[in-house]
Amino acid sequence: MSSYGKVLAKGAPRITRFRPGQSRFTVVDPSGNNIIFIQRDEPEDLEYGGSKSLKGLARVVDNARILREFKNDDRTAARVLDVGLRRFPGADAVDLVKALTARAEIAIALGEIEIARKIRDAVDAVTLGPGDAESLADELDSVRRLETWLTDADR
Repeated sequence: MSSYGKVLAKGAPRITRFRPGQSRFTVVDPSGNNIIFIQRDEPEDLEYGGSKSLKGLARVVDNARILREFKNDDRTAARVLDVGLRRFPGADAVDLVKALTARAEIAIALGEIEIARKIRDAVDAVTLGPGDAESLADELDSVRRLETWLTDADR
């Protein structure tokens, strides 16, 4: 991956993002082969087939994650998030930011510059409660990286 100058988010080769709390990530080689890395102490009760305990927009984000990271289907993951964001307009701020940042990451992978800009603006418009910014640090950092990507795309 280093010969490309950065970790790629789309196509092959690429690596899926390893978020805090995750215990798996996937590396896709130049031929499209997938290698899934699993942390040795991954909890046995971890649900990688979709958590039944999640509701609303949180469940939508989980379904999109499965489509993207395990089925390598960015387009369907994007549609799932778009429908979920329309279906749950009153979702709490934390779930909303997680859904928007997941959609932004997919927009970048699909080269959807205008959608990425709209998502950045939507994230900026979310009013976060006390402690939300801390719990969303990884997602908010991805929005800052999105700004860099959009600036580079304009050049």
